[in-house]
Amino acid sequence: MNGLIEFIRTMGPTRIAAMGAVAAILVGMFAFIIFRVTAPEMGQLYSNLTIEDSAQIVNNLEQLAIPYQLRQEGATILIPKDQIARTRMRLAEEGLPTGGSVGYEIFDRSDTLGATSFVQNINHLRALEGELARTIRSIDRIVSARVHLVIPERQLFQRDVRPPSASIAIKVRGSLGGSEIRAIQHLVAAAVDGLTPERVSIVDDAGRLLATVGDDNPDNMSAGKIQERTFEVEQRLRNQIEEILNSVVGPGRARVRVAADVDFNRITETQERFDPEGQVVRSTQSKEENTTRTNQQAGVTAGNQIPNADAGGAGGDTEGSSLTEEIVNFEVSKAIRTEVIEAGRVKRLSVAVLVDGIYEPNAEGVMQYAPRPQEVLDRISVLVRSAVGFDAARGDVVEVVNLRFATAPEPDFDTAEAGMFDFTRDDIMRFAELGVLMLISLLLLLFVVRPLLKRIVTPEEKTAQELVIAPDGTLVAQSELPAGELVEEDDGIVIEWLEEAKREGALQASSIAKVGAMIEDYPTEAVTIVRGWLDEAA
Repeated sequence: MNGLIEFIRTMGPTRIAAMGAVAAILVGMFAFIIFRVTAPEMGQLYSNLTIEDSAQIVNNLEQLAIPYQLRQEGATILIPKDQIARTRMRLAEEGLPTGGSVGYEIFDRSDTLGATSFVQNINHLRALEGELARTIRSIDRIVSARVHLVIPERQLFQRDVRPPSASIAIKVRGSLGGSEIRAIQHLVAAAVDGLTPERVSIVDDAGRLLATVGDDNPDNMSAGKIQERTFEVEQRLRNQIEEILNSVVGPGRARVRVAADVDFNRITETQERFDPEGQVVRSTQSKEENTTRTNQQAGVTAGNQIPNADAGGAGGDTEGSSLTEEIVNFEVSKAIRTEVIEAGRVKRLSVAVLVDGIYEPNAEGVMQYAPRPQEVLDRISVLVRSAVGFDAARGDVVEVVNLRFATAPEPDFDTAEAGMFDFTRDDIMRFAELGVLMLISLLLLLFVVRPLLKRIVTPEEKTAQELVIAPDGTLVAQSELPAGELVEEDDGIVIEWLEEAKREGALQASSIAKVGAMIEDYPTEAVTIVRGWLDEAA
């Protein structure tokens, strides 16, 4: 302990303070780094939440003692990534998130035992609207949705029945196509008894009418619907062509445009034809009649009294007749043909394909452009005609042209090397955080820790102090003189009493003599003082 205490004394308070500061900085720095490195990586639990859902989810997370972070004013909740799956399952048991709507869990409440039929009907309508809204939100690019159903109640002794209807307000990312809009209409119509797709209206968050009553009726062909269906036909054909060309010339090295002339007239044609050559016996009627009469009169009869009754002979009259009749009915064959031509038939197609050339490096490694051979263009033209169902009889046109694009293709990188550096956004943020921590640590080591350590390791160099004689005749160092004894001049520090001593040389000589006498009288004390000075100098 004595050695330790002596070591601490020899170090001095300055070195001890420096060592303490260095130790505190190092401990704080490494503690901060360890805390950041070992902190759990946060992941997104839910996003685009309503305030009601956020409040209920946060309450459940606090009960489960799961750390969380709120972003975007509570719309996004972050928790440790290793607990996301289990937490979602636990919240799903509670029916969270609800999306701001109430579903069939409204009937799980125990306070509905004494509810009236009117309240139960309202709850059923609310539950149906909420479930439909949740299903619509599960569709991609739909952020939120609200559904309003109008289901008229059937009255007794009522002949006319009003059909149900629905209105939907949605918030989307980007825009929805005609197929997605019709899918929502059919989805809602299939979930409500008696509801048809044409009775469903859809409005987006910008107030645009996406679908109105009667839009799903094929007979209702407005100008906008005709243009939409024409665009769908052209888009479908263009995607088919681009899918083939991307495999031949490379992605992005071909431009395809399709112009379709679509006939939206709905035609119903009925034909009835008779074939005179195709006669068929329908029915046959035959009639045959024979009559024979012979009279032998021996006595007087009424016939005998007729004048000239015996002109045929004296012995009586003989009469005979025969009749044969045949009626044949023929059926002329006929054919009845009814043909219905639905709207949407393609009358004519015009396809324009622009293909880029070939880029190959020359001897110096510079990419040079070369046009594609005509043989390759002819093969591409054959592929395009097969893809669109080319029909020369209806006047289809397919043109394939090779021109140089304004921008050259970017060089391809090795997929294996690209996979090694395929980092996600979370990985990049993590690497950036670690880089900042390393930079701060390096700056602390260079500009804070290093100077402090250098000062601790480097011994203190004490400047030699000149011994002077105090006014009382004793030898002291200049630093031990009173502050009032020093004055500043141009030539340096001047001691007033020393100037007086110079003027009084005799007094100085006597003082030196007195010091020598004191050393002779007290040699032990003098040696101790000298040793102390030597230790301080070391």
